[in-house]
Amino acid sequence: MDMKTTLTTIIRDGFILVFNEDKLDIVKTAEALMKAGIGNMEVTCRIQKPLEKLTRLRTALPEFCAGAASLIDFEGVLHAYNRAHTADPLPSVRQVVDAGASYLVSAANFSDESFRAFHGRVPMIPGCAGTSEILKQYAMGANLCKIFPAKELGGPAFVKAIDPAIHKMISLVPTGGTTAANIGEYIDAGVLVVGGSFSMIDKPVLKRIIDEQDYALLSDQLRRAKELIDTERAKKWPQLNFADADLETISRVTSRNFNL
Repeated sequence: MDMKTTLTTIIRDGFILVFNEDKLDIVKTAEALMKAGIGNMEVTCRIQKPLEKLTRLRTALPEFCAGAASLIDFEGVLHAYNRAHTADPLPSVRQVVDAGASYLVSAANFSDESFRAFHGRVPMIPGCAGTSEILKQYAMGANLCKIFPAKELGGPAFVKAIDPAIHKMISLVPTGGTTAANIGEYIDAGVLVVGGSFSMIDKPVLKRIIDEQDYALLSDQLRRAKELIDTERAKKWPQLNFADADLETISRVTSRNFNL
């Protein structure tokens, strides 16, 4: 899957699910997403055996956009972690790319080395906490910039405050503390894509999904999130049909540039 197709999928979806639940099957979760009208998911390296699960997902559903997230992109830190966790080491950026990751996400900035290796090959979504980081990572080739932890940084008000400083050009992906209650505020602030984990689902419902392995119920919950995002984006950009718009049209209407 090429970069443009992957980015188009993510932007049309308007949502990136953070897969961080070891008690759920990764392939069945992706299938639940597809039934809910969502074609992508990031596989966080905070789960057990992330590289194995990413590989299994890419093999089972090759047309699904499976990203890799929570990457540690600094060799010394990665080496220190893996030296202490030999039974379940974290994969490197290159390892997840070799395993077929459709896109790359980090809670922190990506290194110069990774931009040199993968810019223009795989969509890159670095974690940023301020305007300087956003602008520097975008200048190096980032396609979107993750705002993390979004809640602690100030939520929708933070995004709205910094957006003019980046000239409303770079598409921000708030992740961390995103809920049904604030998605509308984020989109009103100019956000095209929201990142969120299973914590967006009410705890009793999530417990039932996990205990009963009820992927139909999971799909229903994810569909609600997708419908909310679609509704709020239609309010913000009534002239734009995200379901079939191409990136050029989305960029022109929203003023966001995806660094292709």
